[in-house]
Amino acid sequence: TLQWEILGRQFVEYEQMAPFLIPEEQQRRLLDFLPPFLKAWEQSAGVIVFPNIQLLASEVSKLLTKEIKRNLNGKPAEEARLALEQLLQQKGEAEDGCLLLKSVYLLSQTDMRTMCNIIGSGLPAALMQCLYLFFTFPLKKTSDDGETSEDDTQTQEMLVKIMLNMYREEQGVEELLAADKLQSLIIATASLWNQCSHSWKVPTGRVLRTISKAQTKNSIVYLQAMDCIKIAIQNLFKLADTIPACDVCEASSIVLCFVKDSYPISSALLTEFENNDGYQLLLKIILRCEGLQQNEGDPYLDEILDMLTCLTTCGKTELKVSGNIVHPQLPHFNFEHTWSSGMTVKNLQAFQVLQSIFLKSNDQHLCGRILEAIGTIWAWDTMNFFLLEWTLQPINQFTDIIHFKPHPVQVQFFRLVESIVLDLSYVPHEILKKVQYLIKENTVPFCTLTALRCLLSMTKKDLLFSDIFRDSGLLGLLLALLRKQAKILRKSAGTHQPGLEEGNEKELNAVMLKMVAALTVGSVRNTVVLKDYGMVPYIKIFLDDECYRSATLSILEQLSVINYEEYMSIIIGALCSSTQGELHLKLDLLKSLLRILESPKSHSAFRTSSGFNGLLSLLSDMEGALQDPPSGLWAAVGQNCILELVFYTLQGITAALHLDPVNSNFFQRNGLFEKMAEDLGSLGCFWTQGEWQIPLSLEKTRTFGEFLDAAFCSSEPFPMWLKNCIWILNFLDHMVKGTLHLESYFEERKPETGEASRDDQEGPQAQEEHPVAFKRPGNKLPASVPRLWGNLEEKWEMGDCTIVHPGAVCVMVRLLPKLYKEGHSQLSQEIQCAVVDHIQSLVKSEKSRQVMCGSGLLSTIITSCQHAFRNESHPLHLPLTRVFEKLASQAIEPDVLR
Repeated sequence: TLQWEILGRQFVEYEQMAPFLIPEEQQRRLLDFLPPFLKAWEQSAGVIVFPNIQLLASEVSKLLTKEIKRNLNGKPAEEARLALEQLLQQKGEAEDGCLLLKSVYLLSQTDMRTMCNIIGSGLPAALMQCLYLFFTFPLKKTSDDGETSEDDTQTQEMLVKIMLNMYREEQGVEELLAADKLQSLIIATASLWNQCSHSWKVPTGRVLRTISKAQTKNSIVYLQAMDCIKIAIQNLFKLADTIPACDVCEASSIVLCFVKDSYPISSALLTEFENNDGYQLLLKIILRCEGLQQNEGDPYLDEILDMLTCLTTCGKTELKVSGNIVHPQLPHFNFEHTWSSGMTVKNLQAFQVLQSIFLKSNDQHLCGRILEAIGTIWAWDTMNFFLLEWTLQPINQFTDIIHFKPHPVQVQFFRLVESIVLDLSYVPHEILKKVQYLIKENTVPFCTLTALRCLLSMTKKDLLFSDIFRDSGLLGLLLALLRKQAKILRKSAGTHQPGLEEGNEKELNAVMLKMVAALTVGSVRNTVVLKDYGMVPYIKIFLDDECYRSATLSILEQLSVINYEEYMSIIIGALCSSTQGELHLKLDLLKSLLRILESPKSHSAFRTSSGFNGLLSLLSDMEGALQDPPSGLWAAVGQNCILELVFYTLQGITAALHLDPVNSNFFQRNGLFEKMAEDLGSLGCFWTQGEWQIPLSLEKTRTFGEFLDAAFCSSEPFPMWLKNCIWILNFLDHMVKGTLHLESYFEERKPETGEASRDDQEGPQAQEEHPVAFKRPGNKLPASVPRLWGNLEEKWEMGDCTIVHPGAVCVMVRLLPKLYKEGHSQLSQEIQCAVVDHIQSLVKSEKSRQVMCGSGLLSTIITSCQHAFRNESHPLHLPLTRVFEKLASQAIEPDVLR
């Protein structure tokens, strides 16, 4: 503070003495004042307390202006340029110019009033003359290493910063008009870009762009009077053929800035630009950028394209067009109430440049930027799509040539087409006809694939497209193509076809199937068309390949809507004919079956199609699959996958029995529960090698629920055979309660596919199968499971009946003696007791015992557990006797009496 007070008194003394001093002495005293002023500034980190700072800024700026003019006066351009460099750089004892420049540089960063004083000193015009000379006349002299010296760089930075601070103010631009150097510099950039000072190119561009943004009505009149834009365009036409494309882009972008930025004030420069073939110049320059290496010239090319995009909205009158809206349209589309922001296209000439670039160029970057520009214009105002498509028809025309463009451009184009439907809610019938023609011709498979993905995305948006694409013939076309591919697949079964597997054909088949699936979902009419085409036998062929399977099953599931019997016949037949190694096929078929069995109307078709026997045959085929250690083919499968297959098989049986007395009676009457117990017992995790050992006295006892928690949620080591047994018993427990088909213990696999989604095109390595993982078993229904089967959980909580399928209790009893493993006698006895106690809890209520009557549970206990039932010292004797007594008190079955 003391230092600033001293400086303040010194400057007051200078002010008082100045009128009485000769100019030379006045200048010397001011220059002597500046070093301590700059030092104080640096020491106070830019925070100053100097009441006369505006006057100081005015005095210093005037002196700097005077010194610049003195060094320029009467000298040739190159000599004047050298003199300016010597004035402004720190060289030798003559540092006055550098001192003044640094002072103005710091003062220009203070406040607006100080800046106004600097501008009023005449400095803006003087520095513009400096910039013109520095840019136009490059000096040959450099430092020893050929690079610009550090002093040169510091001087340049200060000079440019001062100009940027002055010229961003309208007052600063107005001051420039006193001299003629502004239009001279603009014209110089358009004519001497390849001959100018290389180190001053970027700074000159920055300064001119700053001036462009601060244009005033007077500056526009000045530039127009000087024919500045006209002369610049003429010069750029000459440069366009002689210098590199990236350089001409940089020079052109400066001129175009003045045209675009001036339009909100006056259309004069835009009119001058248009009248002198400015658009043809831009087209020529941009097309020269084809084939540039990535990022070479990109900033300036992108700047030109951005400004050209903005110019499409620059016009005096609104476009008036009347298009014919072709129906049908989406329900919520209403052209009369189409939203408008006011940023509508008024300049078709500017847009035609963008359109011509796309039509003439196959460069990936250029074409991609044009599509981005069109998307931006649509985003500005919804009406712009209609204004452009009903006049210049860009998208309509682009569709005819899109197959010639690079693949990324094709993807980007069809996303743009897709956005017409998804974002604008409009159905462009004419464009869709052309897209459909592309698919039919299949000139470029990748283009066909991308186009089909686009239509697939639209189809998923609204059922209306199911009718549109049927009536347009697309559904029939896809069915014909799929029939052809199915015949090829059938002939080549078991052989490898590189052309099919490694090219786009396989991916195209997958998307065609998805498209047919989307067209049939919710459309009985389209499903009937598929059936009438005789496609069902051909669609079945695609089931064998995992990348086709999801869509194929979806199509077959739609077929079930009109014919459950045919669907069941296909699925059960495919399950029974699948080989031991086709585990994923079986799982996918079972999951599809579960979705259809949600409808009670499907249960009869399931039974008459031998569905129960078919599912039980899956369990029979898994004999020994859960052995520990695994052997044979099962060793490569993994026990998690095997358990998953057991789970979905039991789920299917439970779903078919759900609230269906006919199916339940059929299953019980035909001894299928006994068959299920036999098949489960042969899986390999249950004991099948002789009688039980002598019973032990148990050290500890746990409930069945505690076994579940201990086996899967604690650190206690459990043998694999026991974990598998507990899983299966848990499945059966939920089957008893009628809730198994609502449980979800396994994470969904991600199927292999060659077809990537719209937002995920990562390649084949991203399509690897995810390992199946367990979810913790529980008695509560998973919240994520849809309540398609009714709220069973609440139903059981309200009453005391917990048994829906009594035959499943018999299965648990039949498996009871097989819950054993040599070397694990203690653990075996403990789990057996836990299961018996759990069964006892199931039949605790009178209602439960009534349900169990006629189930054969008493006979099952006697025949399956004779050893324990007869041996009073056996740990299971007492709980089994209690179960027997509870059931016997309800009713004695005739076979039990015998």
